[in-house]
Amino acid sequence: MSRPPSPSPARWFQALRRTRLGEPCLKTYGLECVELLRRARVAFQAGRTLKENFRLAQLEAVVRMLEEHECDFVDALGRDLHKPRFETVVSELILVKNEALHAINNLKKWMQPHPVERNLSTSLDECVVISEPLGVVFIMGTWCSPVQMCLVPLVGAIAAGNCAIIGPSECTAHTSDLLHRLIPFYLDNECFHVILAGTNDLPEVVELKFDHVLFSGKQSPAEGSRIAQAAARTLTPVTLILGGKNPCYVDQHCDINTAAQRIAWACFQNAGQSLVAPDYILCHADVKARLVQALKCCLMQFYGSDPKESRSFGRMVNLEIFNRTRDMLWRSGKVAVGGQVIEAEKYIAPTILTEVSESDPIMQQEVFGPVLPFLTVDSVDDAITFINKQEKPLCVYAFSSNSKVTTRLMSETSSGSFCSNDCILQSMMVALPFGGVGASGMGSFHGRYSFDTFSHRKSCLLRGTRFECVTYLRYPPYEDRNLSLMAWASTLSQKSQGWCQIL
Repeated sequence: MSRPPSPSPARWFQALRRTRLGEPCLKTYGLECVELLRRARVAFQAGRTLKENFRLAQLEAVVRMLEEHECDFVDALGRDLHKPRFETVVSELILVKNEALHAINNLKKWMQPHPVERNLSTSLDECVVISEPLGVVFIMGTWCSPVQMCLVPLVGAIAAGNCAIIGPSECTAHTSDLLHRLIPFYLDNECFHVILAGTNDLPEVVELKFDHVLFSGKQSPAEGSRIAQAAARTLTPVTLILGGKNPCYVDQHCDINTAAQRIAWACFQNAGQSLVAPDYILCHADVKARLVQALKCCLMQFYGSDPKESRSFGRMVNLEIFNRTRDMLWRSGKVAVGGQVIEAEKYIAPTILTEVSESDPIMQQEVFGPVLPFLTVDSVDDAITFINKQEKPLCVYAFSSNSKVTTRLMSETSSGSFCSNDCILQSMMVALPFGGVGASGMGSFHGRYSFDTFSHRKSCLLRGTRFECVTYLRYPPYEDRNLSLMAWASTLSQKSQGWCQIL
């Protein structure tokens, strides 16, 4: 007797785990993910998420979860990344709360139908665009910002009226387990679920067929490509946040000390493990020595003479990332500051590399750690040319007191985002979209942009049956006289909207 067809893809992925608050993590198999997806889809089709009150209640629950378990999140991120409490609260928890509160305050406006311009034939009709939820979405967070990159998209998915399955990174096991335990306790148990799956398993989870997939990852473009290919098999739209080598240009006309402080903060927070940290410095030769010295002073001020003992400095997430970063460090340029490594602690000191060439290993891939290479250029034109030779990054940064210089960097390079005279802040603003372009990703989220990402904008024309004495011109049998009348009607409007003027 033949076996019944499997409800999942042909290749089952490895064990997934799910628990409720207080229960032990039990291993299960891919069939459970199929069941979670089924439950979420049943809840969505029943209209459970459509009401504004339901969405508001879930968003308020997210805020309550973060407030009531702040210490738990601080502890989990401390275990995973040695992340200081200050960084956890500011870059993870407050950022998510701001997103949720912004959505709460604007949800009614976002949900309202949006009227659009009418033409002659629809002047007495109603033309609106309605934002309707997509269905069940899959959100995969990265280990660099494991709370932020799971919950900020989740806020958008909730606001848009979707059900969601969340896949936090296996690299940050304590944080993933905390989300795994807390989310079922605070959010609707039929609409929102958490799975714990390995990176290699994610494409096969995606193949289960979701209505949208959002993937953020600092692995490599190849990982994003695997996710996109898996989603394409079921025609699932994707949002990819993939990072990239973010350049930071420092002009000879700028406040070196201020630039150094802002660059050092951006590069070395979370031990350099950030999608939006500056990846390398481009500067004039006569600026390099002063900037390196200023950065050295900043590092002393931030972390003391021995950053290893500082409570403000993190650690690499695992030995794989540690070894990869250490090897790049040892095979590239010359250490001007830092360079110390301790494998047992996954510690790499804040490091500045000079005499780096474009062919060095550290310039061939993203830096996942606290290592900042310097390259020299002769002019802003050379900097722009160098940036444009590379793949499009997630961010471009420029420090200059000359607005013409920063404007050129902004307009003559292509990137997911741009920031002048500071770093990272553009990626934390709820009013600005966060996303990549080209190799750094596709799509965006944050604030209203998250709502739009997880919504289908449906075109709606609500017509009556009047004026049939005019619209009859479109019906067969086609006559030249009718065509002439329609052509004449299309010229009546100075802003012609095409042949549909009197349809």
